[in-house]
Amino acid sequence: MSTTAVLRSEWIKIRSVRSVSGSLIAVFAATLLVTLLTFSTVGQAEADAPGHDPVFSAFYALNFGQIAAMSFGATAVSSEFLNGALRISLSAVPRRGLFYTAKMAVIGTLALVVGSVTSLSTFVFGQLFMGEYSIGLGEPGAVRAVIGGGIYLALMTLLAAGLTALLRSAVAVLSLLVPFVLIVSFVVGDIAGGAAEYLPDRAGQLILHQAQDGSLGPWTGLAVTAGWAGLALLAGWWAVSTRDA
Repeated sequence: MSTTAVLRSEWIKIRSVRSVSGSLIAVFAATLLVTLLTFSTVGQAEADAPGHDPVFSAFYALNFGQIAAMSFGATAVSSEFLNGALRISLSAVPRRGLFYTAKMAVIGTLALVVGSVTSLSTFVFGQLFMGEYSIGLGEPGAVRAVIGGGIYLALMTLLAAGLTALLRSAVAVLSLLVPFVLIVSFVVGDIAGGAAEYLPDRAGQLILHQAQDGSLGPWTGLAVTAGWAGLALLAGWWAVSTRDA
């Protein structure tokens, strides 16, 4: 089976499974909804606060979009472990490396496309409510943050996808990642100080800040997140390659 055919089959799987395609759509929808709710109510008030970072604040809703992104990555992979689907997939594509690489390539590409559209849209849409405090793409760090925001969402998607291939359960992965991103990361940050910059979410979100005050820069922080995602993908590849279907 050719690589193109395998890629096409993986795209068909994602498009045809409602829970998977729905979670991908939710990346955009949830981010825009949170942007609407926050910027239309407290956006200008927050902008007047001391130490306000206008670029980072513009991407506040990505905190919620990343949850949908991780859900997409997890559900896209976990569907293979339901009702013997993996055995059927490997019967069609016996080369496990090709099967795994194609699946992750499709998941990552879709996440990058949707994440990039989401990142740009939340920035532009949110500024419509900011009045005199609005900023444009000419603001220092804004273009970098728009581009990096899309990459960040894709990396968090692949982190979840790789872990799901390892643990074979979307529920288990999301039960670990969602509390970690929303709660544990901040608690560890308060305790560990600068070391918390190397956590996958904290490091990746440095790309969204206008000013940098830690040991990592915006792109090196994103590279740290890419490293975490790479480790998860390698662990997932090992699991798919060695375990029984």
